[in-house]
Amino acid sequence: MSSPVPLRQLTNFQGHFDGVTGRLAVGWAFDANAPEDVTELHVLIDEQEVGTIRCGQPRPDVQQVLGTTATGLGFAFPIPDQFIDDRPHSLSLRFPDRSVVPTLDPEDPSRLSDSCTFRIRSKYEYRSFVDGLKSGALRGWIQRIDTLTGEVGGHCHILVTMDDAPIAQVRADRYRGDVTAAIGGEANCGFELVVPNSRRRFGAVRFRFFVMPENVELGGSPVETSIVTDQLEGRLLDLSATIARLHGEITSLRRQMVDLIPSPGYNLGDYDRWARAYYDSLRARMAERRAADGHPAAEPLVSVICPTYKPEMNDFTAAVESVIAQTYRNWELIIVDDGMKSVPVAARIEEYCRADSRIRSVPLKKNLGIAGATNVGLKAARGEWIVFFDHDDLLVDVALEVMVADARRTGAKILYSDEDKIDQAGYFLEPNLKPDFNYRYLLGCNYICHLMMVDAAVMRAVGEIRSEYDGAQDHDLVLRLTEAVPHAQIHHVPEVLYHWRKTPNSTAVAIGNKTYAIDAGVRCVGDHLKRVGKKASVSSLRGLTLYRVDWKAPRAQPSVTVIIPFKDQIDITRRCVETVLATTDYRKYDIILVNNWSLTREAELFCAEMAATPRVRVLTVEEGFNYSRLNNLATRDSSADFYFFMNNDVFVRDAGWLKTLVNEAMSCDDIGIVGGKLLYPNDTVQHVGVVVGPAGVAAHVHRGLDGNEYGFIGRAQLSHEVSAVTAAGMLIRADLFRALGGFDEQNLTVAYNDVDLCLRVREAGYRIIQCNEFVAYHHESLSRGSDNRPETEARFFAETQFMQEKWRDRPIYRNDPAYSRHFTVDLQPFFDLADPAAPPS
Repeated sequence: MSSPVPLRQLTNFQGHFDGVTGRLAVGWAFDANAPEDVTELHVLIDEQEVGTIRCGQPRPDVQQVLGTTATGLGFAFPIPDQFIDDRPHSLSLRFPDRSVVPTLDPEDPSRLSDSCTFRIRSKYEYRSFVDGLKSGALRGWIQRIDTLTGEVGGHCHILVTMDDAPIAQVRADRYRGDVTAAIGGEANCGFELVVPNSRRRFGAVRFRFFVMPENVELGGSPVETSIVTDQLEGRLLDLSATIARLHGEITSLRRQMVDLIPSPGYNLGDYDRWARAYYDSLRARMAERRAADGHPAAEPLVSVICPTYKPEMNDFTAAVESVIAQTYRNWELIIVDDGMKSVPVAARIEEYCRADSRIRSVPLKKNLGIAGATNVGLKAARGEWIVFFDHDDLLVDVALEVMVADARRTGAKILYSDEDKIDQAGYFLEPNLKPDFNYRYLLGCNYICHLMMVDAAVMRAVGEIRSEYDGAQDHDLVLRLTEAVPHAQIHHVPEVLYHWRKTPNSTAVAIGNKTYAIDAGVRCVGDHLKRVGKKASVSSLRGLTLYRVDWKAPRAQPSVTVIIPFKDQIDITRRCVETVLATTDYRKYDIILVNNWSLTREAELFCAEMAATPRVRVLTVEEGFNYSRLNNLATRDSSADFYFFMNNDVFVRDAGWLKTLVNEAMSCDDIGIVGGKLLYPNDTVQHVGVVVGPAGVAAHVHRGLDGNEYGFIGRAQLSHEVSAVTAAGMLIRADLFRALGGFDEQNLTVAYNDVDLCLRVREAGYRIIQCNEFVAYHHESLSRGSDNRPETEARFFAETQFMQEKWRDRPIYRNDPAYSRHFTVDLQPFFDLADPAAPPS
């Protein structure tokens, strides 16, 4: 199709609106300053914006005339169904800078105009009738007549409303011989609808019936009738509706109460107050346990290794006194005076040794450094357990008692606790409240740190602290320990037992003082991966002791099916699909679009277009919205190695996004699911993992955080293991998905189906990775809306109750292993703290 070159150019954008052809507004446009970029136009009908259109279609005629390198500059915008009404409408287009896309003036083709007028007659006419309520079902019929050919057909889509609220869609494809006998035409033109129980109530209601997408009301509509005639049934249904309504109101009121009433609760901003109450509670709990259990007949000797090098006298004295104050009595403290640089410190050490035979000194005339001094202490140790202790830090007085008790109870060979910091004024701050053993997180940072207690035999087998990793020697040691024992024998003690001393020169204040640690950390993680046979590259994240691991691609690339359910919302869905197709550099993937009974003509055209697009298939499901079932049905049409579940309002941005996810999933055989980092359009966090628990079922962490922020101990930037991720962007092994029976389409049609699947994956022995190297944008709830609407509250309440009843007694749900028990689930994750006096569950 040829079109004139515009006679005016007001901006760097060039283009022309050729007019309305059939039901399409066609033309071309591009950015003269960036001809390879796809230009997006705004569409206005009757001066109201109705959508946008991307100019990505070939227009060789324009390309030849203008001599531009832009290959995709054409557009064809389907006129929305509501304007196919045999009435005149004005249509105009705007460039991204809101300047007008010119079109020819129909009155004077030598002039340009800002808009054109179109009038389109509907292609179809209808004859129909609603019979009303018969035998408990609403019945009727409709035939469609093609105004061009006169052909009479059936199989129409019908939208049903009750008191003006949509309640169902049905297809008019039931046999109605009576209709054919009377007027001829298509016999499969009947429909019937049994009103869902959730909509049944006593008294008269008003039903209306519309054929879609034209939105034409059927003959005999509306129908006013009572669908419940039994008074008892009506009362029960009303009671059920009242309960659902009250649940929604109570939930809303609870949120408002939390927001409005001054809370006596605790959060990280008030950590010192929480910590003091917590330590009182911890000591009381240990005293109760001590009274109940008594002292064991044989208490293992614990060797506390403390290398020193010119410590501040007051801090060093406090450190030693914290060991002496331990409620556990069978310990030895080995102080290695590295280089003997301080005469007062050496004298104080000797005083301690004379006063308590459990304290031994190992003076070194030559300074060996932290690794060398620690190794000397290890050789001198006699205990069954080894504990590492810095010369200016503090142990909580019950620390060793708690650690030994958990070692005895669990049989673990390596134990680690939570920790916090103490400043020079004695305030507690900046806690590291840790997850249970989290190998993927450990690759990104040494989150284990203090307090760590290691079986002495394991320590001897692993070998000495390595000086070549000075600055990251602890991280290297922990990684080597993970190579020496099964991960099941690494136990997290969920108690805060260690205080880092926060001083101006400590790593507790700023890693910038010890930049050599960064290079050592990169090397120690990389060397560990080589030892365990994993191919990956390791780099520092923003010049910190946080590390990014990029896994090498497997030799044989696995296949992936991307599954995207949608209902109408064609602009959003098109952008989602086109972004995947234009961006993704992965070779073996395809897309299944699950069309969940879209009603618009625009959707019809889109589905036809997508079905003819390479890599894309369209599966049409004419059922009510059931997210679980839509995805389950799509997987039956795929033989891929992996499924990637994707909302139609998620937009990828990096060419390597799918490689990143697949490489993460293939890095270990026990990884079942990989999720990604999803951002709102304003670059704040929507999803970086989900935590679970009885207090709130499930919650997104770090929601609303700036996308560049680190989150709690790096969790918004570092990849790590979680208990659940959102299915808005979830990669799962196909064989695992099938083995578990897919999503629960019976009990979890909309909410929590992804959380339930993730928990089943975890119980099956697989890990779930929150891969923060994959980042995409998510316009959350454009895809299905909110659960807080009145019509969805009853369903959401039922799904919430189902999750609580199913999972409440399961350990993974009661205590999320990827989330500290000291944080809440029902308030703000990683910020609001649980009651410190509450007994652990």
